Amino acid sequence: MSIAGRARLAPNASLVLLASILVSFLAASSAPTPLYGIYQAHWHFSQITTTTIFAVYAVAVLGSLLTFGKLSDHVGRRPVLLVAIMVEVIALIIFVFANGVPTLLAARIVQGLATGAVTGAVGAAMLDIDRARGTLANSFSPGIGTGTGALLSALFIQFLPAPTRLVYIVLLVILLIQGIGIVLMPETVTPMAGALRSLRPEIKLPRSVRGPVLVVAPVLFAVWALAGFYGALSPALVRALGPTSIVAGGAVLFVFASLSSIAVLLLRNASARTTMLTGITALILGMVVTLVSVLTDFVVGFFVGAALGGVGFGNGIQGSFKTVMPLAEAHERASVLSLLYIVSYVGLGVPAVIAGFLVVYGGGLPMTTDEYAVAIIVLAAIALLGLRKATKKTPA
Repeated sequence: MSIAGRARLAPNASLVLLASILVSFLAASSAPTPLYGIYQAHWHFSQITTTTIFAVYAVAVLGSLLTFGKLSDHVGRRPVLLVAIMVEVIALIIFVFANGVPTLLAARIVQGLATGAVTGAVGAAMLDIDRARGTLANSFSPGIGTGTGALLSALFIQFLPAPTRLVYIVLLVILLIQGIGIVLMPETVTPMAGALRSLRPEIKLPRSVRGPVLVVAPVLFAVWALAGFYGALSPALVRALGPTSIVAGGAVLFVFASLSSIAVLLLRNASARTTMLTGITALILGMVVTLVSVLTDFVVGFFVGAALGGVGFGNGIQGSFKTVMPLAEAHERASVLSLLYIVSYVGLGVPAVIAGFLVVYGGGLPMTTDEYAVAIIVLAAIALLGLRKATKKTPA
């Protein structure tokens, strides 16, 4: 009998482990954000290159979701999670030895492939164990991971040696430990035939969730577009508004992500409709505050806007998951989750690249920020109209 067979983790421990893996992957994805300024200084590239490095991650996640999003429904959650962790470790090793833009791009692509593979599998596994707490963890963990990764990276840069390497080494060690946990975790789904067929990219929605997905798609796109803004541009913008500390730049993303997780916890028992309305309202308010703050060079206001945006991000995601996921059957969960994340990562990557182009060839960073904020307000308003027109039969 194998070690895993003798010592399986209990369901509660498995749920915590899975949530921690999602946190680690999102922390790894945001860790480069405070480092972009250092990379730019060392290798002399423009803001377009920065947003491209940021966006290729989103493209790789999309490709991975389309290809591997349903695989864990067929081969089981554990094999997909173990392979994804190994691929993420390879990405972190590339980051450690990065010596220019090509290696940064390679690291982000490999990282995106790993994150796309893990997202559907880990999210579905948490739902397999406990639908209510799994939905909460799927909404709560991304904010914790994103905020922690950015802040730790900024603190490492400010106070510790080897700033472009140490944070990746720490994350690598954590992932290896979590991989051992996956070996000890029981499988949460019964594997079924069709694994190779599931690798063919296709967008397929069960009939039961088609209407709800149309309702939540604009919300997800808007909140992830905002996450792309903070992930790609906020450190540079904070430096332009006043503070020069790298920690201040990383702190913006931490405030944004932390408030998203707090908002998820506070409204975890609210209905899906209430959660989404709160998220959209906070998103609009946050962008209005950001606009005013950039126009008046008010740094504190920019942080307030980030906090409100975080509330919008967390509740937008949670409300979307609450609306859609309870309607999906067990064998459909990974594919439905993957589709929701496809919408999310299109919102994360495309607007960020456009913003990078506008920074260089448009009106510069402050004007691009204003335009980005207005675009997100418009997207949020469209989402609000769609939600108001939607049927009231969405699950609480």
